[in-house]
Amino acid sequence: MNGFTILEIIVSIAIFSLVLVLVISFLISTNASDSKTKASRETIDNARTALETIIYEIRGAKSIYTPTTTANQLSLETTKYLPQDETSTFIDFFLCGTALCLKKESQDPIALTSDSVQVASLTFLQILNGATPSIKVSLTVNYVNPSGDINYSSSATLTSTASLRSY
Repeated sequence: MNGFTILEIIVSIAIFSLVLVLVISFLISTNASDSKTKASRETIDNARTALETIIYEIRGAKSIYTPTTTANQLSLETTKYLPQDETSTFIDFFLCGTALCLKKESQDPIALTSDSVQVASLTFLQILNGATPSIKVSLTVNYVNPSGDINYSSSATLTSTASLRSY
């Protein structure tokens, strides 16, 4: 007899269905893992870039402008970004809403973090050890998770300390 029995057809369909379910489960798992990795990468990249910018500006600053520097805002006197006919200018780092912003004197603030993250915490601590002032910066950034799914949440806390080089 040529042909398949009903039992052979049922077993073949069952094996095919099992393989199909395994492949689909693998693809769904891979997609979820990719989304989690993307959220984590976006969070860490934003935090790292923002912190590197702050540290770079601290190292190049002339002095810390203490009248407007608080635990949540850093004001620096610098010789970069000079307006015409000026010998020094001021830049500020602060939270504007849920973004970390840099404001140069006489200009609008520029967000240093993207809309895909929110800055949960920003603190500046002045450290006076000898003649060279230093600033400890702590930054916590959370991924904006519109779906609310806990699997796609991500947070990064970075801390660094920098000294003024031109002091």
